[in-house]
Amino acid sequence: MPTTHHRALRRAATACAAALLAVLVPAPAEAGAAARGRTGVLQQDADALHDTGVTGVSARLRTPRGVGTARSGAGDLRTGRPVPQGEYLRIGSTTKTFVATVLLQLAGEGRLSLDDTVERWLPGAVRGQGNDGRRITVRQLLQHTSGLPDYTGDVVPDLSPAGYRRNRSTTYTSEQRVAFAMRHRPLFAPGTEWKYSNTNYILAGMVIKAVTGRSWETEVRSRILEPLRLAHTVLPGDDPRLPEPHARDYQQFTPGGPLTDTTIAYLPFDGDADGAVISTAEDVNTFFTALLRGRLLAPAQLADMQRTVAVPDGRDGPPGSRYGLGLEWTPLSCGGGYWGHSGSGFGYLVWPGVTADGRSAVTVAAHSRPGDEDTAVRQLRAMTGMVDHALCTG
Repeated sequence: MPTTHHRALRRAATACAAALLAVLVPAPAEAGAAARGRTGVLQQDADALHDTGVTGVSARLRTPRGVGTARSGAGDLRTGRPVPQGEYLRIGSTTKTFVATVLLQLAGEGRLSLDDTVERWLPGAVRGQGNDGRRITVRQLLQHTSGLPDYTGDVVPDLSPAGYRRNRSTTYTSEQRVAFAMRHRPLFAPGTEWKYSNTNYILAGMVIKAVTGRSWETEVRSRILEPLRLAHTVLPGDDPRLPEPHARDYQQFTPGGPLTDTTIAYLPFDGDADGAVISTAEDVNTFFTALLRGRLLAPAQLADMQRTVAVPDGRDGPPGSRYGLGLEWTPLSCGGGYWGHSGSGFGYLVWPGVTADGRSAVTVAAHSRPGDEDTAVRQLRAMTGMVDHALCTG
């Protein structure tokens, strides 16, 4: 967000602080808080995000004063029904924080080192076109400083409604996804730059299995979901459906084109350690709160996770953002910043954020994606502004 937008957010945060108090009541009275929230800043921001063209919006905010929720738009364009309360969400790349947490736990247990090479755990997996697993570390995978190319372009051969429908049920193994990436030259020498690549987390999931003998899903379930009682977080495997209740997701594949219902997962990139998890805003907030409060990682490993590198400024995120090990840091207009990890796919975008002390957490979900970049930027700024407002006034 530009500096002028930061100032606008700060003014809005001050003006709306009193209104937010109407949104928040103690958690046992959550239903009343949700109703009163319609007059608060969270609801105002949800409506503003909907006004940018997003079909359906939901948000859940938890602070020491209580819980607030907001919904706007339609959860189903055909029927006009609203976005359901407590809906299940595809959280896309937010999955990466769960996977990174498991690897950091294994490092804390002495079962691997973050400075181990990929080759040590996955001999021969990263070879070809100049890619070399002997020069890439686990840490570089988790931080996107490996230079490995992203496989996802290879599994979207036809970016169109027909292509989505034709290819969405195709399944690939982790090894096949990595093999797609190995067809391409490295983006840069390992450790010299930063570039987001989903291939890194396919390999991270494979490392978990090499170390433990169990899948990344099994380890996430036993190490995170069960201890935190995240009963509404789902590891779906190749099941492309969302549990009920959920809103429908819509993708516009070309500027000005029709919206295509993309609620059914696109399994070529929705089915592995880089983005498979389904959850709810409540569970996502609980996870990030527990993580930042040290319930999942020892201090040394949490410090490693929060050791960040700069992310190049662009139109796809707020300026000044940084990336740790499966964890994003975003500056706040009111000072400091928040931790989280956004996630997206065909027709959806999820943006969680939690303050550094773990006291306040918010997750915002948008149920459509536009076909033109300018609209996408406008919607992203409204979404990140919504997170900023919530955490600055909460």
